[in-house]
Amino acid sequence: MPYYLKPLKCVYMNNNEPLTLSEISEAAKRRVTLISKEFSNGFEFIKNYPRSVTFFGSARTKEDDVYYKKARELASRVVKELHYSVITGGGPGIMEAANRGAFEAGGNSLGLTIDLPSEQLTNQYLTDRESFHYFFSRKVCLSFSAEAFIFFPGGFGTLNEFLEILTLVQTNKIPKAPMILAGVSFWASLEQFLKEILLKNKMVDAGDISLYTLTDDEDEILKIIKEAPVRLGVKYDVNSERPVRSNPSKNGHEPLSRLLKKIF
Repeated sequence: MPYYLKPLKCVYMNNNEPLTLSEISEAAKRRVTLISKEFSNGFEFIKNYPRSVTFFGSARTKEDDVYYKKARELASRVVKELHYSVITGGGPGIMEAANRGAFEAGGNSLGLTIDLPSEQLTNQYLTDRESFHYFFSRKVCLSFSAEAFIFFPGGFGTLNEFLEILTLVQTNKIPKAPMILAGVSFWASLEQFLKEILLKNKMVDAGDISLYTLTDDEDEILKIIKEAPVRLGVKYDVNSERPVRSNPSKNGHEPLSRLLKKIF
């Protein structure tokens, strides 16, 4: 692995000497370049498929699992009846099931895959893919322009993706799009927590709970997707990029580039 992709605080050169501040600065610049490239390539990839549905779910789900079968069937219907592309993380489990359904239906079966130190677990049902080094840039692209997000049962990763997209919609950082929790018996406890703990304690509003739909009804899911507006990407808002303050940090921290100028 290139040194500029390793954690900065523990990077050493071949002679086991710690990197200098200048070398750390160079490593940071290279990381930013790679991150920028991943976002650019990811957005260009997604732009080629303007109508899509993103599937999330556990990578551990086996082929004989009921949710694997449901994800496969639903993805197939999304392609056949709505003519939408299906996007997943390109891995095994629910991702494979959704890609398989889309692939077998003759549609666009897309994967936004991740490079791992060990063998990449990419499923065999992809018609096109884009690979990422960083999880966060991949996750942004997974949520960038889909007409709907479908969440099948999953673990921490699936929960993270659901709650992050829910937060982005709640705070108007991305346009409102259908979020569908497929698997009533699995997700019922989460909804109970949201309503009986968060809502009752006024941590969220009643309207926030209505931002997603909990259902097992495939016809209802297809109807929701069909009625959702085509997003065609996220409109760039210059005002959203304006800094909150222009003054230096009050705690004395300064950019690394400024620190290097003082030293050298």
